[in-house]
Amino acid sequence: MSRPSILYLHGFASSPQSWKIRALREAMTTRGIADRLIAPQLPWPPQDAIALLETLIATLKKIDPAPLTLVGSSLGGYYATWLSERHHLKAALINPAVAAHFSRERYLGVQKNFHTGDEIHVEPANLESLLALAVKKPTPKRYLVLLETGDETLDYRQAEAHYAGAKTQVCAGGDHSFTRFPEFIPQILEFAGL
Repeated sequence: MSRPSILYLHGFASSPQSWKIRALREAMTTRGIADRLIAPQLPWPPQDAIALLETLIATLKKIDPAPLTLVGSSLGGYYATWLSERHHLKAALINPAVAAHFSRERYLGVQKNFHTGDEIHVEPANLESLLALAVKKPTPKRYLVLLETGDETLDYRQAEAHYAGAKTQVCAGGDHSFTRFPEFIPQILEFAGL
């Protein structure tokens, strides 16, 4: 029987071991639907991540034509927006990055993966690749946008403006990790049809 699935896109320098993915997997395991969660390790640079995700989406559509919902956090939300518009998919975005967030001064150079410690080399061409994925006007009905005002990494107001008209929850306080994520898991699962 065909059932909806979630494809989770983690943020920059993160991994499938992020606490949000673990919390979502635990909630889905409790409901007996853990097999409906796909959370790949996204490679760097951006074009490699997009190539992997395009292949994965095509494969998933062949295996099971049921609805696929993207869930993206930070840079994963940025990728999810581009993929959502390209493939007409719904996307739940958690403190998503938008094009206005990419500054050369802030991200160029060597960064470290939070979970593995591996070095990530960010070059000017990588930022150009990211900007090429910018969606100027997202289709509001496709999105559930979750923001915390205390995000110390990205200005939530830029995402709030970018996704104007989308179903949006702005929560006071918190931080870039979206501290209230567990409270919103039922809403994300409902949004995904699970």
